[in-house]
Amino acid sequence: MAPKVLFVLTSQKVLGESGKPTGWYLPEFAHPYHVLSPYVTIAVASPAGGEAPLDQGSVEKFGAEDIAARFLEEKSELWKDTIKLEDLNAEDYDGIYFVGGHGPMFDLARAPTVISLVKAFADADKLVAGVCHGCAALLDVELSSGKLLVDGEPLTALSNAEEDGTGLSIFMPFMLETELVKNGAKYEKADEPWGAKVCVGRGGKLVTGQNPASALGVGEGMKVALRV
Repeated sequence: MAPKVLFVLTSQKVLGESGKPTGWYLPEFAHPYHVLSPYVTIAVASPAGGEAPLDQGSVEKFGAEDIAARFLEEKSELWKDTIKLEDLNAEDYDGIYFVGGHGPMFDLARAPTVISLVKAFADADKLVAGVCHGCAALLDVELSSGKLLVDGEPLTALSNAEEDGTGLSIFMPFMLETELVKNGAKYEKADEPWGAKVCVGRGGKLVTGQNPASALGVGEGMKVALRV
């Protein structure tokens, strides 16, 4: 039987007090889906359930790229009818993956439902993965051992320099790189902003990517972890 993996999207439509539209980021869903879908069963969830907002800025930037364009054209049902997070049971899945975009900074980061879900996956030694701002879902997850999930682990996510480069730092509730380091993560990043970087920790069961360029590599890391 094929492994089952839960992809989690944000439900956040607005970038904090800015009023700017936001959501999940196209290649950060499309690329891992492309890598994994021939081998695993993928379910898609979000905090609110129903349609999860796609960041149109990511469509403008990546919509012409081959994998993303095909995904956008053929797979819209995946994000238009998502499962509500609180209705899920970690026992039903072999791994969980948090898609990025600025939205997760507001509704996935430090959310009790998310923390509880990630804890259940990690305590069961299942795959936990994220890319870019999706890695905000890993903050403050305390395992049954009393140790924070990220503490002492090689890990990456959008860097402070990249966030500043977007011009959106002023709208963020916190800086993700800073908070991961505060929680003990062995934060790593690419040599240059927006370069690809993937980190693997917890014996292969914690896979994180820095930015959109890292999403394909995260999918490959997840594939290895799932042994498919």
